[in-house]
Amino acid sequence: MNENDDKRFDDDLMARAAKLDTSVPPARDLWPEIEKAISVTERPNRAIWNSVWARAAAVVLLVGGSSGITYLAMNDGTDTMSASIETPDLVFTPVSGSFGSQYTLGPDYQDARRELAIRVDEELENLAPDTREAVIANLASIRQAIEDINKALDEEPDSVLLQELLLDTYRDELSLLNKVDGITRAAMRRGDI
Repeated sequence: MNENDDKRFDDDLMARAAKLDTSVPPARDLWPEIEKAISVTERPNRAIWNSVWARAAAVVLLVGGSSGITYLAMNDGTDTMSASIETPDLVFTPVSGSFGSQYTLGPDYQDARRELAIRVDEELENLAPDTREAVIANLASIRQAIEDINKALDEEPDSVLLQELLLDTYRDELSLLNKVDGITRAAMRRGDI
């Protein structure tokens, strides 16, 4: 079928439908039954209190059951009344917020840094000259930054930004020292060099 055939079929169907009778009377008169159903105002005798009490009982059962299940799940067989948590007396000790000249790194940090710096100084000799110069320049730059930040902290000892910057710079120094130490140790372990 093409478009013209479809159109003719639709037109023919519409013409036949237009010829159909539009009012079809029912086989019997339904109005008396409809009127009777509408006019009946009497409702079946249902006890309102019975449905209200049934709903209330369902709510109580639901809440009680879920509370019981929650209690059992949370209790997990342990006696919560006998357990006591002992907390140590917490004491607040104010600490100065400044670093600057008042701040010294802990002895463990200083010892570790000193040992690592000594090892790196010894291992720098094993690096290629260009690499050695780059490491020495980077270490000098980091140590100069530490010195500059400490001077700035002497002037603004409560500057949180400077304090964080100082700690980050110390971390950068340790990171560089660890990398150099790791590179030379890895090179010493290789057997193909």
